[in-house]
Amino acid sequence: MQDSRSEPSLGDLFGDLTRDMGKLVRQEVELARTEVTQKAARASKDIAYIAAGGALAYAGLLAVLAAVIIVLGTVGVPWWLSALLVGVIVAAVGYFLIMKGRDALKRADLAPKKTIETLKDDPEWAKEQTR
Repeated sequence: MQDSRSEPSLGDLFGDLTRDMGKLVRQEVELARTEVTQKAARASKDIAYIAAGGALAYAGLLAVLAAVIIVLGTVGVPWWLSALLVGVIVAAVGYFLIMKGRDALKRADLAPKKTIETLKDDPEWAKEQTR
């Protein structure tokens, strides 16, 4: 016969389980925080592409419009037509840069996949601890 004192009591087992579950939850929260922070840092690069595209499109629009309007205006092209042509070209370049950044953000997976996977394993772990 085994000595009943060598086995932990039911209260001790539940106390251990409660402590372990608390520790597990804290670790899961920390993992989720770390994973989301890393993914947000990657997404910030894509957001920078969008911002740079917008800023360049605006600056380019102003500079090119001014230069082309002056050049074309001096050679006889109506000022309004030169401004329209340059505006369409610069807007197309800006649109391309914005779409590039947007598409990269769409492909970015921001869900904390590691945390989700470990959360799926947690119920199995808890069941094993209660056996």
